Amino acid sequence: MDLTRKRNAANQDTSWSPDQFQVPEQEGQTRFHDLGLDDTILHAIADLQFQYCSPIQAGILPHTLQGHDAIGKAQTGTGKTAAFLITMLNDMLENPIEGERFMGEPRGLVIAPTRELVMQIAADAVDLAKHTGLQVSTLIGGMDYQKQLNQLQRNPVDIVVATPGRLLDFMGRRDLFLDRVECLVLDEADRMLDMGFIPQVKRIVRATPAKSHRQTLLFSATFTPDILNLSEQWTFEPVNIDIEPEHVATDSVDQRVYMCSSEERYRVITNLLRTDEATSVIVFANRRDQVRRLHERLRKSGVTCGILSGEIPQNKRTRTLDDFKTGAIKVLVATDVAGRGIHVDGVSHVINYNLPEDPEDYVHRIGRTGRAGASGISISFASEDDAFLLPDIETLLGNKLSCEHPPQELLDKTGG
Repeated sequence: MDLTRKRNAANQDTSWSPDQFQVPEQEGQTRFHDLGLDDTILHAIADLQFQYCSPIQAGILPHTLQGHDAIGKAQTGTGKTAAFLITMLNDMLENPIEGERFMGEPRGLVIAPTRELVMQIAADAVDLAKHTGLQVSTLIGGMDYQKQLNQLQRNPVDIVVATPGRLLDFMGRRDLFLDRVECLVLDEADRMLDMGFIPQVKRIVRATPAKSHRQTLLFSATFTPDILNLSEQWTFEPVNIDIEPEHVATDSVDQRVYMCSSEERYRVITNLLRTDEATSVIVFANRRDQVRRLHERLRKSGVTCGILSGEIPQNKRTRTLDDFKTGAIKVLVATDVAGRGIHVDGVSHVINYNLPEDPEDYVHRIGRTGRAGASGISISFASEDDAFLLPDIETLLGNKLSCEHPPQELLDKTGG
């Protein structure tokens, strides 16, 4: 998938100036105006209608824009992607390379654990870079290698966003070299550890300049001893920014827990999907086989739905996600790994068909709704199989979740 946008006459708006982007000062808020950003980046921020920094952006950007390394503890949906992309882009514009450049030598590298997350980061990078002339390339498994190589060889690339495995493929074939990387971003380090990617990431980091000669930004939702050890190895005198989960947009999500048997769950979910309120729904299950079975049952019940899991070919996953964004399908059934990169405004409901075994995944799941100032509903089923997982989730959230029986109308009707 080619996410590169060249700077051309169409997006060089020389008539634009920051005076056209008026944002009033507000006590306790940091404006993007206040950060001394390059005008081309500020122009893109204005296009995206961002005005004030999120807490992690306000906390981290004053340091990273000065070139410092940073370690950020933050969940998905806190604005961390824009924070590291703005840092990277602004530095490249302030320090342009003079002289000849070679193909396959990126100045910035972002590593993320899943293909969907890589594609989302790259799309955000394209949006923020659209007036700068800087080039973005995406390297993910499951897509045509030659097409991705052609993209890399078309122009000198500035930012590469990649999954670890595909990045190593390009390095192994000597189609990509990391010795010129100025800024390295490791996103969702905890998930990369869970998925067994750390040995690959270590090989990648070793191929970049020494940590004293590059800027390193590491983000993780949790900091286990292993992650702390790795962050110490990979960063140089970093600033630490900690955004706690309760600051994530859970206030905009109505969280409900329905106590019901395993057999009742399917009846409740099908009846729920027939309500007018359920306009755009993501259903999470813990395992691929559960996702597959649930998707098949819903499809046979006449529900327009798609499936996202690691075993689905990437091109099909991309089409499914596009169909969900446009409303061509109403329901997505997904695993946590596939669901990490889903950033879709207007999701009305998130349904936890199973409670997640990792409490952090609960926060990630419900963060798919209630985005961009809208409200959303999350419904979790707690049955005899998994109700014991609730206390750990409540501990992470810092509050009790109210458990109730499903409304009678969701139990009375037959659900296909």
